[in-house]
Amino acid sequence: MDTTPDSAPVFDQRGLYADELVIGARYRHRPGRTATEADNTLFSSLTMNTQALHLDAAYSAAHPFGERLMNSMWTLATMVGASVAQITQGTLVAQLGLTDVAFPAPLHHGDTLYTETEIRSVRSSASRPGQSVVTMGHTGRNQEDTVVAVATRTVLMWSTPPGEVHR
Repeated sequence: MDTTPDSAPVFDQRGLYADELVIGARYRHRPGRTATEADNTLFSSLTMNTQALHLDAAYSAAHPFGERLMNSMWTLATMVGASVAQITQGTLVAQLGLTDVAFPAPLHHGDTLYTETEIRSVRSSASRPGQSVVTMGHTGRNQEDTVVAVATRTVLMWSTPPGEVHR
């Protein structure tokens, strides 16, 4: 924390350092994000995903869900993105991998995605002093509390720099 000449505190927003994380802690990321038709069309187009289930209303109407579904990669990216401000903003070195990704229920236009992250493990890096490997589980739910996405994410994060005090 810095202070201005008049001694008013100045706070820099950041995520948590690896050594501030508590295994088993769960972070509920708010606000949620309401998925729109524009989100789906733009994301699908930007990523060259021409799947008719995302873009073609007439085609989708004749399939099991009866309507277009949100692109699952949008759901995954938004779920991970929701965690940044609370956990990894300014403290992430690199994303190492995503595993165990599943979409147990669809996300529809107009649904709101709420994300929660659980810290599963933290270990100091053997080859990168001052950094740690962190594994977290992300869970995305819609407004009815139905799980629509899960993923295990492994990242490389900074530990608290020498001389800096935990918040």
